[in-house]
Amino acid sequence: MSRYKVFIDGASSGNPGPAGVGVVIKDNQGKTLHSFSFFIGEATNNIAEYFSLLLALNECLLLNLKNIDIYSDSQLVIKQLKGEYKIRDNTLKVLYKIVKYLTTKFDRIGYNYIEREKNKEADKLASQAIREHKRMLF
Repeated sequence: MSRYKVFIDGASSGNPGPAGVGVVIKDNQGKTLHSFSFFIGEATNNIAEYFSLLLALNECLLLNLKNIDIYSDSQLVIKQLKGEYKIRDNTLKVLYKIVKYLTTKFDRIGYNYIEREKNKEADKLASQAIREHKRMLF
């Protein structure tokens, strides 16, 4: 069974502010299968990080990828998902519960913290979503 690498990132211009997400899905050879960015409106950076995960999980289900490793430069999100950090924010608690529900649809999910430098593709997509939205306003 192939294991897919899913790189996620959320960004907020201001905290809160206009926010976007970026997702890059790769096969086990490192070839990009799918990538996308999405503007999510006004949000904090942490909410944007959770939305990137939610949209990535949804996309993996649509692509029938059931064995995945998530890679994120958000230490908060990764540690919360691993049960190492408590979730205090009520909005993050709701998003966490949705993530936990979606994870029941997968055979295997691993959560991995990576340095920001190793997450440049997803970071670029998240920032691009914000820039494109701002451009549409003017």
